Order: sequence, then C-alpha cells, then structure tokens
Amino acid sequence: MPGMSATPVILTAAQRRVLKRRAYGHKTPHRDKVRAQIVLLAGRGYANNRIAARVGVHLDTVRCWRDRFAADGVDGLRDKKRSGRPPRFTPVQVAELKALACQLPAETATPLSRWSCPELAREAVTRGVVTAISPSTVRRWLAADALKPWQYRSWISVRDPHFATRAARVLDLYTGIWDGEPLTGNEFVISSDEKTSIQARCRCHPTLPPGKARMMRVEHEYTRGGALAYLAAYDVHHARVFGRCEPATGIVPFMALVEQVMTTQPYASAKRVFWVVDNGSSHRGQAAIDRLAKRFPNAVMVHTPTHASWLNQIEVFFSIVQRKVVSPNDFTDLAEVEQRLLSFQNRYNATATPFRWKFTTNDLHDLLARIDTHDTHDTADTADTADTADHTPDTTPKAA
Repeated sequence: MPGMSATPVILTAAQRRVLKRRAYGHKTPHRDKVRAQIVLLAGRGYANNRIAARVGVHLDTVRCWRDRFAADGVDGLRDKKRSGRPPRFTPVQVAELKALACQLPAETATPLSRWSCPELAREAVTRGVVTAISPSTVRRWLAADALKPWQYRSWISVRDPHFATRAARVLDLYTGIWDGEPLTGNEFVISSDEKTSIQARCRCHPTLPPGKARMMRVEHEYTRGGALAYLAAYDVHHARVFGRCEPATGIVPFMALVEQVMTTQPYASAKRVFWVVDNGSSHRGQAAIDRLAKRFPNAVMVHTPTHASWLNQIEVFFSIVQRKVVSPNDFTDLAEVEQRLLSFQNRYNATATPFRWKFTTNDLHDLLARIDTHDTHDTADTADTADTADHTPDTTPKAA
C-alpha cells in the first residue's frame, strides 16, 4: 500500500518574513512559534516525520498545520472559533439582574443603602432569578453596560423659579454683556464671597519637610487656635483679588470689603461696578441691593440663583487658596493664618490671569433642557404607576 504524500508547501517572500518573525520572536506565544517553525521546515522540503522530530511534536500535528497553511495561508495558522462551554445563564436572567442593579435597594425592601456585587448575587438567588451565581460574574455583567451601583454622586435640584434668568445674567456679565449691551472699558465685574471658619491648627509635633523617597509629614494631633473668615473680591476680567480677614462674617465685614474695593481706583471713578454675590446672609435680598447702592451709587449687586454658588468665580479662587495655603492646616495662631492668606493674595496678584470660564448661556440652556426632560420622564413614570395602581383589580378575599 503506497504511503501518504505530504501536502506541498510553497512560501512567498512575504510569508517567509512573517513566519520567521513568529518563529524566532521573543514575545511570540509558544503555540504560534511551533506552528511557524513547522511551516518553515515544510517550505524547505522536509518530510513530516523529520519535522515532527525536529520541532518535538506529534506527526499528526505536523500534518494538521501543514494542510491548514496550504489551504488558507498564514491565516490558517490561527485557532478556529470554538463553541466553548454552554452558557449557564439565559439572556433573561442577565437582564433581570441588571434591572435589579438599576433599582434603589430601598425600593426592593432591602436594608441597604447601595448595591455591591456580593449583595446583588445574594439578592438574585433570594428572588429566584438564578439558583447560584458568583459576585465576579455579576461584576462582569455590570461592566458590560458600565453599571456601577455601588458608586453615588451628590446633587441638588433646581429650586429657584428664576434660575434661568439669574444664571444667564451672571454668565452674560462674564462675557462682558449687561442687558444685551456690551460693557465699556470703565465698567467692571467683581465676584465676591466669604470663606468661613478657617482654623488655626497647631500640630503637637512640628511638620517634617520632604526628603529622599519621603513625602512631607504632618502630625495628626493638634490643638485648636480659633478660626477666622476670609472675605475676598475678584475682578473677573482683570484677575485682581482684594481680601481681608475678619473674626466672623456679616453685613459689617462684607461692607468693609466693599469699602476696600470701591475706594480704590479705577473702581471709585468707574461708571458701574457689578458685584456678583450668592444668597448668603451678609448680602441677601433687596435690602442688600439697596444698602450697596445707597453707599456706592455706581455699584450694582447681582445675585446668583439659589444653590448656585458654583456660578461665582470667586469660588475658583477659594479652591486655589484651600489647596495652596490652607492644606495641610498647620498654623501656630490666627495671626499666622491671616499673614499667610494676605501674603498669598499679593503673590497671586503678581502673576494672575483671568480664569478660562467655559460655561456659557448655551451650556445653561442645554443643562436646563436635560433637567426638564429628566423631570418630565419622572413625572410620566409616576403617572403611569398611579394609573396602574388605580386600575389594578381587587383580589382581596371578601368576608362571607
């Protein structure tokens, strides 16, 4: 009986280069390296039994990859798709678990504040969605849709009925517009607020400076040396900060800050100076507007909407102060706190440039439209639920 003839293998120059890179590459997987070596030897005319002995594989393995390459080329050296293990869970079970992850635990009468993968696995078994499931499987399912029910973010709803109007007015001032007219060179926009309760924490051990492979070390225990308030006013378009330290906030300290700014040129002789403030007790309501206008006729107070201090650019400066001056808090007394704050203020003014404020009135309209859409959907869902409840048939047994 004649023997089986080996499938002829003819290599092109391009195929030979690819196979050599695989056969001798340091990072090539072992299985790909073996397959490339088999084909290269076959292309040189080696018999199958000689290739098997040289590469160290079974004769059937040589025949397999030789035939696969002859039929499909380099692509034939890849593993074919395999059916794999039959799925243990149905698509319906996957969808039910994801739906459970998108509900608040309180809505399901579960005494948890938020879901975790082990808790979801346990709840799915308790509800009979699955008979058994591991937390890692739950985590993999949730990751497919970027679901992370263990995370949360605090937010606050829009409560000011005039939010859009007030916010747009502040944003227009940042772009140099008031009542549809551009501001002149003799008009200024001041953003002002108070940073309250800055404590003087005297550490029980001196702070150690950083060293080689060692970060700065701050003693955990401290004694309290009191607290003060830092009041600041920021010229939005000229990046100039005015500030002062006071024992507490209030109308008198705020008006002292206004006096400090408005008696300084060019604000004293300006046509108009717009003061953007939030709704804090020191400058709240029409009384504060009248009080400011009476003291300085060229000053115009503009309030941000309720719960929208993020529209006040002075908050950006306060975040810089918190990072660069206050943290970590290590002061011997309040005098050192005040000296550090005022010195940093001078240092900041020497090189400051206006903030690149990117939130515009167009962004505001988009935000309010998304909120309105969200509220509309919530209202519709609530109405549907109520309607369903009203039309649910009464199945309560009646007394005979």
